[in-house]
Amino acid sequence: MIRYALKCGRGHSFESWFQSAEAYETLQAAGHVSCAICGSNAVTKAVMAPPVRSGEASQAVQSKPEADLTALRKNIEENATYVGGSFAKEARAMHLGDSPERAIWGEAKPAEAKALLEDGVPVAPLPFMPKNKVN
Repeated sequence: MIRYALKCGRGHSFESWFQSAEAYETLQAAGHVSCAICGSNAVTKAVMAPPVRSGEASQAVQSKPEADLTALRKNIEENATYVGGSFAKEARAMHLGDSPERAIWGEAKPAEAKALLEDGVPVAPLPFMPKNKVN
């Protein structure tokens, strides 16, 4: 796959992915590359510099959603107990009053999560995996 910065004859700039450089050339020659904004077929490749980041600079450049997700993860890791694969058991025990209530997070199989929800146990999926499970 290759990503190109493109520009149409009306001055709109956008990016698009292609299977290969040859695929772009074939589609362009057939008139199948069009502006994502106005639909014009007068599209050419624009000058594109690859993003180069290193060390701390790469962490400093985050979009708002990425920054929000990072903050959410940090808050959960600092303020909740990671219970791993025992999440369903721990959540149910707290709901039934068999264990003191506390903030927990971990993993549950889909069937376990569904059973918790059906029983009125308040749970929600997190938009990230534990760090030890990330490649």
